[in-house]
Amino acid sequence: MGLLTQLLTAPLAPVRAVVWVAQRVTDQANEEYYDPAPVYAALADLEQRLLSGDIDQDTFDDLEDQLLDRLDEIARYRQNLP
Repeated sequence: MGLLTQLLTAPLAPVRAVVWVAQRVTDQANEEYYDPAPVYAALADLEQRLLSGDIDQDTFDDLEDQLLDRLDEIARYRQNLP
């Protein structure tokens, strides 16, 4: 970047910084939201609750379907990453 370009675009530096920070926050949020590890942990916990008698089979099936749907969503998201 030349000196003239730096001088002309200097007023935009705070805007670029805010955009950069917002992009990093969005990236981190997506990484956490689409992490399959908590879903696998929830599935394991759900199975333990079923085995210990805390929940019945119908409740287990409903909750398991929700968690498996979440895993499908995560897989689809990860396939579409560049």
